[in-house]
Amino acid sequence: MRRRLNGHTFPAVLVALGFATVIAGCSASVEQNAPIESTETTDPFAGYELVDLSHPLSPDSLYWPNGSPFEYERQVWGTREDGKWYAMGYFRTPEHLGTHLDAPIHFAEGRWTNAEIPVERFFAPAVVIDISDRAAVDSDTTLLAEDVDAWESEHGDIPEDAIVLVRTRWSEKWPDWNAYYGSDDPFDTTTLHFPGVSPAGAERVVASGAVGIGIDTASIDPGNDAAFDAHRVLAEAQLFNLENLTDLGELPESGAYLIALPAKIEGGSGAPARVVALVPRN
Repeated sequence: MRRRLNGHTFPAVLVALGFATVIAGCSASVEQNAPIESTETTDPFAGYELVDLSHPLSPDSLYWPNGSPFEYERQVWGTREDGKWYAMGYFRTPEHLGTHLDAPIHFAEGRWTNAEIPVERFFAPAVVIDISDRAAVDSDTTLLAEDVDAWESEHGDIPEDAIVLVRTRWSEKWPDWNAYYGSDDPFDTTTLHFPGVSPAGAERVVASGAVGIGIDTASIDPGNDAAFDAHRVLAEAQLFNLENLTDLGELPESGAYLIALPAKIEGGSGAPARVVALVPRN
């Protein structure tokens, strides 16, 4: 069963997530000792495999070579004087580190910041276009317009308001700095080599009506494109990017759904994100 929300078609499980939020809010106002009637419910996720497409954040997380690393410190971690456990810490991170979202403002003046992206765009059909065979022999390969055409020839038009995911299998090199950035000196951004999206491929994705694009490499642009041409095409059209994804090999080329929720940073150019795919079991 599917429902429509703001023009999008979603499986019932995504609609259930919204209802669950409302129910949780209502339950907080119920008197603590009030009797609760027992009801039988079905698991809304029973028909789906949940696939986490995110790398965990840690001091080992890869970051853009001219950026800074993720920092985490356990501020309090242990048993208090009263014998009870308590744990907390703090972290510091760039916006564009690990699995993260690029907001359009990142490469286009006047476009959406991180918190301005309409939230419904983070719940979308997932389109997976595989260029991993080319990536295995050419680290500078890119998604081409012809790749999008070929996907549509096999699967039909890209669904309305989809997120297009480019599968290169580059995430298998994570967290090896040299291998992932394709360089003997990965802190020199002029020597990077990894797959990405061509400007023509980006234009074709925009023309499809997609709301976002993702890839399992360090950047939407290939490592050897210092001008970030694909970023600029996508940002100008208000598409967001998801970078440093992982386990895209667990997704079918069509039929899955994506939940991509970044931290909501007011005025931000991007943010770490937890990206999860719902893959139909059948």
